[in-house]
Amino acid sequence: MAVSRVGTSFMQYLRKSHVKPFAVESETSSIRRFFSADSSASFQSVGFIGLGNMGSRMANNLIKAGYKMVVHDINRNTMEKYSDMGVATKETPFEVAEASDVVITMLPSPSHVLEVYNGSHGLLHGGYHLRPWLLIDSSTIDPRTSRELSAIVSSRILKEKRDSWENPVMLDAPVSGGVLAADAGTLTFMVGGPEESYNAAKTLFLSMGKSSVYCGGAGNGSAAKICNNLAMAVSMLGVSEALALGQSLGISAKTLTKVLNSSSARCWSSESYNPVPGVMEKVPSASDYDGGFASKLMAKDLNLAAASASEIGLEHPLTSQAQEIYKKLCEDGYENKDFSCVFRHFYSGDDEL
Repeated sequence: MAVSRVGTSFMQYLRKSHVKPFAVESETSSIRRFFSADSSASFQSVGFIGLGNMGSRMANNLIKAGYKMVVHDINRNTMEKYSDMGVATKETPFEVAEASDVVITMLPSPSHVLEVYNGSHGLLHGGYHLRPWLLIDSSTIDPRTSRELSAIVSSRILKEKRDSWENPVMLDAPVSGGVLAADAGTLTFMVGGPEESYNAAKTLFLSMGKSSVYCGGAGNGSAAKICNNLAMAVSMLGVSEALALGQSLGISAKTLTKVLNSSSARCWSSESYNPVPGVMEKVPSASDYDGGFASKLMAKDLNLAAASASEIGLEHPLTSQAQEIYKKLCEDGYENKDFSCVFRHFYSGDDEL
């Protein structure tokens, strides 16, 4: 990002666009970036691409927060739903970019993200000039892809220059919490990219979630996410196996869950997302494992974790074992069921999902 000096035209832009400027000693003070570490901003138009189980709920919370939204999804029925709600819809990601100050993407895999960014009608279709100053990818993808896209975005030039501010910025900001948290607006964002841009985007994150964690430079948010999901997958397998063993030894799942949650084995999989039907309400195991985080997505995330570990030469035996289990789960036809269905399919002896 170019270092600049704040001039009169820049301050006029801030006032005109309702962006709250950072504190400056004078209008000739030098700045490192468009926003300082303690700044916040309001965005006139927010684009959102990817309105699936997670994205639709995130977009809905932005709408509730009062943001002017522009959305796109490949599902025509979803587009009609938002159009009927009075939300502007666009046919391509590029059209979303042309109408937005910031664009958020929430997509299933790295290939989908690359298509939305680099495709024939993607966000970067306009060549070296971009309308949005900030691009936020909340998809779960590998750190290398996030870093490569960040470098490409920062090499572009803004269509409407902000004084000497010339280059757009990308943040990788995957989330934790699943569909329930997306619906309740209690997600946690793990964010990588320039810290000044992260601080400027906090108001957006807190409109969709309860917290955000700055993880460092580009790609670090994606790295944190695949590490989180790796731990979550292994945890779910451990809890499922323990509960299955306990039941086989004569302890009810509810009783053993109380023990786990009062002891050193307490974790999210036992306390907030229990995989045994009848132990908890309002979790996927209480509704035939429908909704929630699809097993195929967990399998994908484990593949990303394994690939990243292999790239740096890190031994990953638990990742590999979990990878094989979720691969088999998907091959057996349960790819669209919540990943906690691993309990029923592998440990309870009940394959009727």
